[in-house]
Formats: sequence, C-alpha cells, structure tokens
Amino acid sequence: MSELHGFIAPLTPTGKSALVPNMPWYYSGTLLTVEYLTDPKNVRAILPADIELADEQPGAVAIIWADWQSCSEGGAELLDPIRSQYLEAFVVVRCKHKGVTYSRCVAIWVTKDFAIARGMYQGYPKKLGSVHVTRVFNRGKATPKLEAGAKIGATLSAYDHRLASAVVTLRKPSDNNGFVNGHKMLHSRWMPSIVPGAGNSMDQLITMGGVDADLGEPWVGDAELTLGDSQWDELNSILPVKEILGGYYREVGVTFNGGTLVEDRSLNN
Repeated sequence: MSELHGFIAPLTPTGKSALVPNMPWYYSGTLLTVEYLTDPKNVRAILPADIELADEQPGAVAIIWADWQSCSEGGAELLDPIRSQYLEAFVVVRCKHKGVTYSRCVAIWVTKDFAIARGMYQGYPKKLGSVHVTRVFNRGKATPKLEAGAKIGATLSAYDHRLASAVVTLRKPSDNNGFVNGHKMLHSRWMPSIVPGAGNSMDQLITMGGVDADLGEPWVGDAELTLGDSQWDELNSILPVKEILGGYYREVGVTFNGGTLVEDRSLNN
C-alpha cells in the first residue's frame, strides 16, 4: 500500500493534488484599511463568552482589503499565477484574553479555494466572495500614484450581493497602518463532530502572527465606508458604523509558519 502525502486534502501518493502546500507560506501584496467605531456591545456579541473586550477603544473595527500574491517554498505558484494571486476582504476587532490584547478576524471573504482552506487551518472564518480594490502602479494615467490626494476604491460582494464599499483619499505618510489589526491574532479552530449532538471534534483557541515582515511606508487618509447585508451574510447588522476613524494604505510582505496553541477545549467535549 502506497503512502499518501499532502498538507491538506486531497492526499495522493505524490502530494501534488493537495489544495494547500506545506508551510511556510509567503505573502506579498497591499492592504487598504478603513478603521471605524461601532457600539462596543456589537463587538461583545461577536466574541466567544470567555474572550473579553479590549480595554481601550473596545468598539474599534477595521475592514481590510488585501490584494495578495502568495507562494510556498520554491515559489512554483508564481509561474502559474492563478495559483498565487487572490484578493480578500476581512473584518478585524480587538479583544483581550487573560490580560493580553489581541486582534481577531470575525468575518472574511476571499476569491480562491486554496485561500479558504488555508484560512480554515488558521482559524479565519473564510467564505467565498467577490473582492476588488484599486491597484496602485508607478506608470501611466490609469492608476493613482502614492501621493497626497490619491483616491483608492474597494468593494466586497458575496452571492452577487454588495456587502461593503469604500473610498480612501490619501493625505500623507504615516508612522503606522492603524491600530486595530496591530496585534497577534487570537482565533478559534473548530469542527463539529460527525455524530449529531456529540459536540465538537476539535475546539482550539490559538494565537499566531506573521514573521519576517517586509513593510512599505504606510499612508493615512480620509475614508468613506458603506456596509450592507444580504440574506446570506451579515455585516452592517452586526458591526454597523458609528464613526469613521480613517483609512490607510500599505505595501506588505510577510511569512506565515505556524502558530501557538493557547487552549485545547476539544479535550473537554
């Protein structure tokens, strides 16, 4: 009997068919961020019972549009770009667990299946969506330049329903890319048991972050943001905008090579 290989199914004798390759995973891309305030009770409602609100700005939220090119060791995906390029839009809040402040992704939509599989492994609640963001190039007239007054737009839809749209007008270079998504992530990895009523086969609380960061100069600006809902997705209804704080744009590079198990609750099920 042959041995089967692959990081995530499907497993085959060669491992080539695996939806996701072995770590590390390398990312290069851009982040367009809009930060805003909602009522802290809305953030509280989207957190597990034993994860607390952040001490400062507990109602702060960031919605981030990311335009990624990613690959595994050796970079083979870069020569078949449909396997390396994707976009995502994700919603982040801040929280506290055992005295430590974390960032936590509470909603996310992506454009490729391999990104969904990676996200499930990492504890990101990824769904398939349609994500677009204005790209910044250095040449020509069909692009904003990275300069004061540049306008960058972004949209998010799922199942043909618009869930978010944003415009960020850049003002000046910044010393940071915002504060909501500035901590290690605290995520939940879980899978219901195949036996009805038997609880979860896996229920883990994990923390993680990128390493080997290569960050471009961030820009800050003014932001416009409109959120929506559909019969299949909740965004405006769970984290409505109370006050917009601002927008940011940054080119980034980062490596993901695993995380840390905080608590394995599946042992108690």
